[in-house]
Amino acid sequence: MKSIKRDKVLIIDSSAILSGKPLNLDDVKMCTTPGVSKEFQPGGRDYQNFQYLIEKGLTINMPSKESLNKIDKKSIQTGDNGRLSEADKEILALSLDLKHEYEVAIITDDYSIQNVANALEIKFETINQKGIKKSFKWICKCQGCGKKYKDNINICPICGSTTKNIVTRKKPINNM
Repeated sequence: MKSIKRDKVLIIDSSAILSGKPLNLDDVKMCTTPGVSKEFQPGGRDYQNFQYLIEKGLTINMPSKESLNKIDKKSIQTGDNGRLSEADKEILALSLDLKHEYEVAIITDDYSIQNVANALEIKFETINQKGIKKSFKWICKCQGCGKKYKDNINICPICGSTTKNIVTRKKPINNM
């Protein structure tokens, strides 16, 4: 059976723009989200890099509410929910919206985005960092009594001590 070649779409996170490194724009479509675009105010090198990408075809797309809800649920499962900004969630949700129609890759150095993307079987590429090699499951653990919580809480309701995020599970990733 002959495979159908799908267009490649790069979903650009703010870390890719902030890196200042050139992106390979050959034969790809690029898009980002309103949350990422709000991170760049007029003036300075980062804003100029963002404007350059827009001139080269970067589009700004809002993800569906359905995909945003899926990202919330998946990031709670991985324990990354408290680590992701709204712009991060938009990036992941937009990737989810487009992955059935295109060959999608998120361009990011953000480890939490990479962790959730891996859980959703979405490709990612990095700019400055090596990228994650293992997927993580985060929980909170009380530093006083040792009670573990799935929810991201700061103060233990049992003893009043602060909590700390810890990794409960690591497994090798397969970044497709």
